Amino acid sequence: MEIVLSAVGVITLILLILGLGVWVFSGLAIVALLSLILIGDVSLDRAGAILSRILFRSANSWELSAIPLFILMGELIFRSNISDRLFRGLEPWTKKIPGGILHTNVFGCALFAAVSGSSAATTATVGKITTTELKKRGYDRSLSVGSLAGAGSLGLLIPPSLVMIVYGIQSEVSISKLFMAGVLPGVLIAALYSGYIICRAILNPSLCPPEQSHTASKLESLVLLLPVISLIVIVMGAIYTGIATPSEAAAVGVFATVIILIKERQLSFKMIQEAMIATLLSSTMVCSILVSAALLSTAMGFLHLPSELAGYIASLDLTPAFLLLALAIFYIILGLFLDGISITVMSLPITLPIVIQAGFDPIWFGVFLVILIELGQITPPVGFNLFVLQGLTGEKIGQVAKAAFPFFLLMCLAAFILCLVPEIALWLPNALSN
Repeated sequence: MEIVLSAVGVITLILLILGLGVWVFSGLAIVALLSLILIGDVSLDRAGAILSRILFRSANSWELSAIPLFILMGELIFRSNISDRLFRGLEPWTKKIPGGILHTNVFGCALFAAVSGSSAATTATVGKITTTELKKRGYDRSLSVGSLAGAGSLGLLIPPSLVMIVYGIQSEVSISKLFMAGVLPGVLIAALYSGYIICRAILNPSLCPPEQSHTASKLESLVLLLPVISLIVIVMGAIYTGIATPSEAAAVGVFATVIILIKERQLSFKMIQEAMIATLLSSTMVCSILVSAALLSTAMGFLHLPSELAGYIASLDLTPAFLLLALAIFYIILGLFLDGISITVMSLPITLPIVIQAGFDPIWFGVFLVILIELGQITPPVGFNLFVLQGLTGEKIGQVAKAAFPFFLLMCLAAFILCLVPEIALWLPNALSN
């Protein structure tokens, strides 16, 4: 019972300090320091000495270098016309499917996610083209906005994923294997979304008017899709063939993006400047949170909180199903208020030992966790995809959330299927690593 009280004390400190409006990275560092002093009965000098060593070691992690590089890659693409070409390239392949070019939301987000790694960037880049075009052609507004909200969250799951990099660093599992594990679950979710759109279009054809406009031929469309496909092949091929680590593949991706933009005559000094500034802001935020999370993890380990709590929960003899249900509810609640990276770094020191103690594969749990975090991207009050779409469409946040709700349920279904068939996540990394 004492260990439960300690856990409650740490969680209370986190909620209290973040509730005061303190920045996440500084809030985590404060919680780590106060936990050692107030719960661990450690002197201020000793606590400072412990945390300062961890601060230096975690800030020098080589894996962190992949984060700003993947962000830079996404920022450069965001400022080019590649998203417009992505829409026009997908249109010939989708217009004859029930639901028509609504499927460009799903397929476009899935493709862009494979070169971005960010949910917000995926939603914004694809949405700036599709929301206007779908409205102009008379497609149902709710289905258009909802499908984009749901599909945009695939930026967290389909590799390269920033959240998976964060998870891999914290859990000390192979980032390459995590990337592989996210592919098939991402395809599963995309298939569920497209299947839902098809069903809605068949039941109510007025939602998706017939296409009458001229589009490129399928051969021409492949030329339009070539930049995105090239980047996917270069980045993922470098990782999966073992030529490059995820960090090195990020550098390869940036280089390939620059070459493509030069070839397309789109690269400019202004674009580079804007992309670098945006990358600096985003990567500083992400990396500072990660470093602070390492401080919290160390404090939790010093207090023996994760191992003791894992042992306590194991003593409760919960079935694996009930444990996963409890964790799912826990993460969905966190997703109402926090972004994915913050959720990951704050919770893993406590939840990961419990999951491993229960016998779950940490690679599989990483994918399960990312899907739960994706749910938070489309739930108010802090659903980042909802805010992005509100800015793009001018709709009220309540209307956007209502439109996204069916896709929230479909993602819950995907998480349930993943629990029933864990090989969906584990088959590809096991097959490629043999």
